[in-house]
Amino acid sequence: MFTAEGPTFRELAVQALSSVERGYDLLAPTFDHTPFRTPDRVLDATAEALAPLGPFDAGLDVCCGTGAGLGVLRQLCRERVTGTDVSTGMLAGARRAHAGARTPAVDLVRADARALPFDAAYDLAVSFGAFGHFLPAERPALFAGVHRALRPGGVFAFPVGAPPRPSSPLYWAALGFDAGMRVRNALWRPPFVMYYRTFPLGGVRTDLARAGFRVGLLPLEHFGRRPDGSPRARLVVARKDAPATPGRPRGSGARA
Repeated sequence: MFTAEGPTFRELAVQALSSVERGYDLLAPTFDHTPFRTPDRVLDATAEALAPLGPFDAGLDVCCGTGAGLGVLRQLCRERVTGTDVSTGMLAGARRAHAGARTPAVDLVRADARALPFDAAYDLAVSFGAFGHFLPAERPALFAGVHRALRPGGVFAFPVGAPPRPSSPLYWAALGFDAGMRVRNALWRPPFVMYYRTFPLGGVRTDLARAGFRVGLLPLEHFGRRPDGSPRARLVVARKDAPATPGRPRGSGARA
């Protein structure tokens, strides 16, 4: 992270003491040179898993950042792709990354993911690495907005990793980070919401179902399996069901 191209320790400290929006405006010029950018292997595995569920016409990247996930949508969508983010700095990075895109065209919209300004406009929505910025109480508004943005039959998909075991150093690192962030937010304003342990799969599936989605999981086999046979990573595939039509069983077609 602390390379000539990445942010300095001081820059990260200033970001951490800012709001989420301002922090990412500051980090945007060097964001793609940090570990926070979604790795290409995650993007590629997601695109491969979603391809059989298409074709898709219009795609939406929720919290698109500097535009890495927009590349996934450009592979899968035939007509247009939209990225939305609350940070103007991150959107500027996405605009540079996809300058000149024509097929499909890329639109960028500044918007809060908890109040998306779309209505039945997309066939596919994705999001990568952003859910730590939303508290559990904010998930219903987030998922309801995505559900509203999708057309009937549309898909909302995002990758999730298997939770680290208590014996893993990663478990304790995430626990320590979240504890430190809670202390920071108790003592400093504005808050910077970023947690690693506030997006448990069980609760997320419940909130998606309450928003009106039919939820399924696809293993991302590129990442292998744990000793107990469970996948190290999965793709959550949440479908907004189309209204049932006479002669067609509900839920027919591509399965999530």
